[in-house]
Order: sequence, then structure tokens, then C-alpha cells
Amino acid sequence: MPMHDWILVDAGLFHDFHQTWTVLLCNALNAGVLPADHYALIEQKAPRKEPDVLTLKLSDTGSEDESDGGVAVAAAPPRVRLTRRNENEWQYYARKANRIAVRHRHGDVVSVIELVSPGNKQDKKKFQEFVNKAVAFINQSVSLLVIDLFPPTKRDPFGIHKPIWDEFDEEDFTFPRGKNRTLVSYDAGPPQVAYVENIGVGDALPEMPIFLRPEVYVNAPLESTYQSAWDAFPRQLKGLLESPPPRKKK
Repeated sequence: MPMHDWILVDAGLFHDFHQTWTVLLCNALNAGVLPADHYALIEQKAPRKEPDVLTLKLSDTGSEDESDGGVAVAAAPPRVRLTRRNENEWQYYARKANRIAVRHRHGDVVSVIELVSPGNKQDKKKFQEFVNKAVAFINQSVSLLVIDLFPPTKRDPFGIHKPIWDEFDEEDFTFPRGKNRTLVSYDAGPPQVAYVENIGVGDALPEMPIFLRPEVYVNAPLESTYQSAWDAFPRQLKGLLESPPPRKKK
């Protein structure tokens, strides 16, 4: 379905949708998208220490063989536009937002899914915290999928990907015409690889890779879970996003 322009509504409404979508996406991953020896959990973001999802360790049982699940990049490269190697209301809700952590059967985190909130970009400090957190995941061999449904700000004029990737390899970046929302999946490697896709309001959400180990991934069912979250969104409020509000007369 067409992606909505979430900048039209207040923080509480997007937070509600964000939480619903996170749960539905997590459920879909556990319902057959992930291999049998991997699972996804909803985790609330910690206010200070990051990355906090690396702390859980379950007992070692079973074989140490690598999973047979997932798709090899060499066989089926993710279909994205680019591949690169090498305190206010929004902030309040950003702190309460969930993330998804994908874990191996022993409890080790292999990948994290982050849905960006405008609160993550609201000021220089919060924005840098988000970038630092993303870089820390990748540097600790935790792959990362970042979903940003909001337009650029003065802190990320070229989107959320560039400031993250600049920590690894500074490159110029421009948006395709009319597509200034960013989806980016980072394979923590080695080698470290960024798979970038840009979309615009009204576009369908593409599948994006979630990396389970270097160069092996499953596709996140973003479109179907977004649709389910939208179906659950209060029908009395859908009109705020399905058509722009009337302009006030001067």
C-alpha cells in the first residue's frame, strides 16, 4: 500500500503505529521468515548504555554449525538502488520506542531493526546518539536495518544513511527525485556493506535484507506488516494521513 506522510500527525499517533508495526514485523519474522535457529524479540531502547541488546547470553546447546537458512548475497543480491562497501514530545516517544533484535539460538544478537522517530533527529545531541549507536552495532559485528519514514532535517540533509556511513567511508550522496525517505541495511561483515533504498510518500515498501551473518540474509516483510499495522490503526484517524488537512485561509 502507499506509504503515508507521517509528518502530518503528532508524535503520539506515530508512536502508536510504530509500536504496532514493530510487534507485527517481529511476529512475521518468527512465523517463518527467520531460520529455525534464529528468533526475534521486541526490546525497548535503553536510555543510556548502548548497544544494550548485546548482553543476553543463553546456554550453549546443540551444534555449532552455521544455519542452513537465509539467502547468500552471491546468489541473490538484495534489490536496492545503491550498494556501498568498505527535550520535546518527539524525543519523549523516541525513548519509549521499541526495536527488534534478531538472535541466534544461543542468545547472541546478530542483527537489529531500528524504526527512526523524528525524536531521534530533533536536536544535535539526540541525533548524534542515534548515529553513534548505529556505528557501535556495526563495529561490534551486529548487522542493522534502519527504517526512516521521515524527511531529512538540517542534521541529516542527505538522509540518515550518510552520517552513519561517513564513520566508515565518506561519500557524496543525493536522493533520487521525489524519494527522500531512507531504508538501509548494513551487513556488519567483514566486509562492511550498506544496502540503500530510497522511497517517497505514496510508494510501496520494498523488502529489505536482514543479515544473519556476513553475506547471508533474509528479507524483512515490510510492506505486508505495514499494511497490517495500518489496518489496526484507528479508522477515525486515518483521514489525517490519507488526505492532507485543508489549508488555513490567510
